[in-house]
Amino acid sequence: MPTKQLDYFTSLVADDSHFPLTEAAISVALHAYPDLDVQGVMDKLDLLGNKLKLRITPESTDLQKLQLLKHFFFQEMGFSANTNDYYDPQNSYLHSVIETRRGIPISLSLLLIDLGNQLNLTIRGISFPNHFLVRVSLPQGEVVMDPLTGASLSKNELQGMLDPYLDAQGFRGELALPLSVFLRSSSSREILSRFLRNLKAVYSHQDRWERLLGIQERLVILLPEAIEEVRDRGLAYAQLDYIRPALLDMTRYLHSSPSAEDASEIREHIADLEKLSKSH
Repeated sequence: MPTKQLDYFTSLVADDSHFPLTEAAISVALHAYPDLDVQGVMDKLDLLGNKLKLRITPESTDLQKLQLLKHFFFQEMGFSANTNDYYDPQNSYLHSVIETRRGIPISLSLLLIDLGNQLNLTIRGISFPNHFLVRVSLPQGEVVMDPLTGASLSKNELQGMLDPYLDAQGFRGELALPLSVFLRSSSSREILSRFLRNLKAVYSHQDRWERLLGIQERLVILLPEAIEEVRDRGLAYAQLDYIRPALLDMTRYLHSSPSAEDASEIREHIADLEKLSKSH
């Protein structure tokens, strides 16, 4: 993996107080598209924002700005879900989403958040289970919006979306968690980690290990405390026969989490890799 790309990503995500979320999300695609012009993609978004700004006046209320944003994004530009191929990795690469106008909830949310911020709207991401959402703060109150359609979601609709997740996790009865727990705004780091983990799931499912490694390297940088991401990078290295870095990562994981549920499984991986390294 080119260290220049990873150094760039590291510099973007180093500081929570200055975290350029859009730029960081666009830059993720560099592992697959090393010649991508990240600044050029940001300029395209700024052009869209400038089109919108021409339509507002100093008297425009936040509610009017939101209606303009929604009409522009969904009706005029035609952004929506890629229902034909929901698990296409292109749905998570923002430069591709801007071109095709097709994405998944989190990639469309990132574009909405950026454009909303350009209009001085307070718009944030919500890492809701199974379906990323956006929250817009208006003087009239909070609006929770579906980034696939722009529809405002009522508490009943949100609870209906949450219930299958609560059932699957066993959060019922005395363990029931209130809806409000799942509606808090996410930090930029949390949003980017979910964005990367979506790509991780896609590439894992497709057994595309080189692509997966590019995502894993970024997850390790983004979440330095998440030792399981180091383990998963080691597993990706192993799939690609990068034996030495695979051994380093798995050993580091066991050192940090010696009693992890999968510790014996990882020890077996290490033993196999050590045999391989001796036979090479």
